[in-house]
Amino acid sequence: MKKLINRPEDVVKEALQGMSAAHPDLIRVSFEPNYIVRADAPVRGKVGVLSGGGSGHEPMHGGFVGAGMLDAACPGAVFTSPTPDQMLEATKAINGGVGVLYIVKNYTGDILNFEMAADLARGEGIEVEMVITNDDVAVKDSLYTAGRRGVGVTVLAEKITGAAAEQRRALKEVAAVCRRVNANGRSMGMALTSCTVPHAGKPTFELPEDEMEIGIGIHGEPGRERVKLKSAAEITEMLATPILADLPFKAGDEVLAFVNGMGGTPLIELYIVYNELAKILAGQGIKITRNLIGSYITSLEMAGCSITLLRLDDELTRLWDAPVRAPGLRW
Repeated sequence: MKKLINRPEDVVKEALQGMSAAHPDLIRVSFEPNYIVRADAPVRGKVGVLSGGGSGHEPMHGGFVGAGMLDAACPGAVFTSPTPDQMLEATKAINGGVGVLYIVKNYTGDILNFEMAADLARGEGIEVEMVITNDDVAVKDSLYTAGRRGVGVTVLAEKITGAAAEQRRALKEVAAVCRRVNANGRSMGMALTSCTVPHAGKPTFELPEDEMEIGIGIHGEPGRERVKLKSAAEITEMLATPILADLPFKAGDEVLAFVNGMGGTPLIELYIVYNELAKILAGQGIKITRNLIGSYITSLEMAGCSITLLRLDDELTRLWDAPVRAPGLRW
């Protein structure tokens, strides 16, 4: 294992210390328990938007805390759900008096702990809504989930929902926007290599040099199939075809196309995948009107990528375009 760390048990704490040192104008970091909030939290009269999950997927979620996106993020240990006490304290820290929305990826541990935190917060008089993302078309059930996994749409939902909350919309309306994003987005990923959790000290799974895994999860969960390595064009088609068929997307749709790196994939390769995706969509009469290309929801140093397509309407496009100022996303 070659990693830029000190001790495996200190990885999350020291990364949070680094974020705090780097972005004091954008965020505040709590260490007992661990959570990140926007620098000006709580914002009175604004719905607070909170997400979280295991560490190792950076910049998700802590990198998306800031004006126009998340009000708070709760990082668990690497690939491990945060705890209800983290979520409760973060909820109280961002409560502006009009409720808090939880955006939760569909992983069993995350859902159980967020539900417990929501009950505790309601017991303290804070109104809480919860939206679960489940956009992964690769597999229905997996090691960590009942139903589909929450993956790339989560990033898009956090941005668009955060913009809706900045407009001082009511909690029910902000939650409805988030559900609409999830309902109109689909994703699928693949891996060229495994990744190594610092505490484990060895790769999560074995993947021969000449093979790849199609439909992989962001924790290294198995996908649809393991096949021989193919060209970028073939890989893109293997990911895009089930995504397009699932919603289904159709000619005339306008979409946000999100090509995401899994942590160990250079940007030059992601642009090659995006080019192939653009050709596939153009051939089906689907128009890309917005895009996002880069490593935004990762799996440590895994090489690979995921594709997310979100069907847009005028409102979702305006909310996507709204200003955002977070460590991992800003315009």
